[in-house]
Amino acid sequence: MKIISGGVCAAKGFQASGVHCGIRASRTKRDLALIYSSVPASAAAVYTTNLVKGAPLTVTKQHISDGVAQAVICNSGNANTCNANGIEIAEQMSALTAQTLGIQARDVVVASTGVIGQPLDIAPIAAGVGPLKAALSDKGSADACEAIMTTDTRQKEIAVEFTLGGKTCRLGGIAKGSGMIHPNMATMLVFLTTDAAIAPAMLDKALKGDIQNTFNMISVDGDTSTNDMVCILANGLAGNEEITEEGEDFSVFMKALNTINIHLCRSIAADGEGATKLLECAVTGAKDEATAKTVAKSVVCSSLTKAAMFGEDANWGRVLCAIGYSGADVDVDKVGVSFHSAAGDVEVCRDGTGVPFSEELASRVLHEGEIDILVSLGDGSGSATAWGCDLSYEYVRINGDYRT
Repeated sequence: MKIISGGVCAAKGFQASGVHCGIRASRTKRDLALIYSSVPASAAAVYTTNLVKGAPLTVTKQHISDGVAQAVICNSGNANTCNANGIEIAEQMSALTAQTLGIQARDVVVASTGVIGQPLDIAPIAAGVGPLKAALSDKGSADACEAIMTTDTRQKEIAVEFTLGGKTCRLGGIAKGSGMIHPNMATMLVFLTTDAAIAPAMLDKALKGDIQNTFNMISVDGDTSTNDMVCILANGLAGNEEITEEGEDFSVFMKALNTINIHLCRSIAADGEGATKLLECAVTGAKDEATAKTVAKSVVCSSLTKAAMFGEDANWGRVLCAIGYSGADVDVDKVGVSFHSAAGDVEVCRDGTGVPFSEELASRVLHEGEIDILVSLGDGSGSATAWGCDLSYEYVRINGDYRT
């Protein structure tokens, strides 16, 4: 398995594009994206757990209930959430896309991201689908990636190449996500494409299984959004024998999917609103995986821990505090904590008690852009990893006037 370029266009038969249609005031920012498969594809998706859901999620869930889709249309700048005519607008977006591409409306995945509670005018989208189709290209992943961004400061895309039954397959993805990021569907939009042949039921199983260890293990600010969705299309053009059950091929596919998703998770966490550091909390020695996940999530969600990382302060007591209120069954007298980065390692806690350490070394370790918080529980063999970011002054500035 190797990393390749191309994003959502790396796989055979997929094209993408992104244009500015007028939803966003800035004419320099693309705000409408399209991903298209030359043939109908197996489709699966997972959605936010927030009870307040964007209209596009409701429409998409209905459209891919048969496990098939051929295109994705997504706008940024407006979430189409809590609008009286939201479902109608989402259906219109699907119909316009289908008519332009010559496919069925029920085969269109529709998504929106941006400000909640503001009406979404269909006019700019209606005017934009023609140029969007004209711009479709197997080099268009980056343009589509830009078009789905909101407060993101960098594009997030990746692709991998792997082999199934002697056939070369590719899987790629793009993502947006910077704020309102929290586990149990972290807040984001992620679109994945592959030319591997896999039955819809197995694609659904693969996606739902993998997000438990990837997208459900990241947090930026503790807010779960209304519009987040991860969607995957598999068109089978690689020519491998269709995966219809678990086995070696399914395991290889799962590894490829996990590689893509972990990369996108790290990219989202690192680009958290106002973030200056990517935090990775690796928990080992837990009684079981569930305990490890609970602890890891609690640490990356702790505002005090996040603030300490921003201030480059090795305040390990905040990590212990987060472990203590996590609800996990932990023997605090066995807990160990270390910080690691490219600058080195510093142990700060052993058996639930602080140990002498060099503040100078700790400062150097925490000065780096990626910091590992290593937690050992000493209770078993369970392990888990969660991702987050530091909490800076800039986060408040960005969200203080997000709507206005």
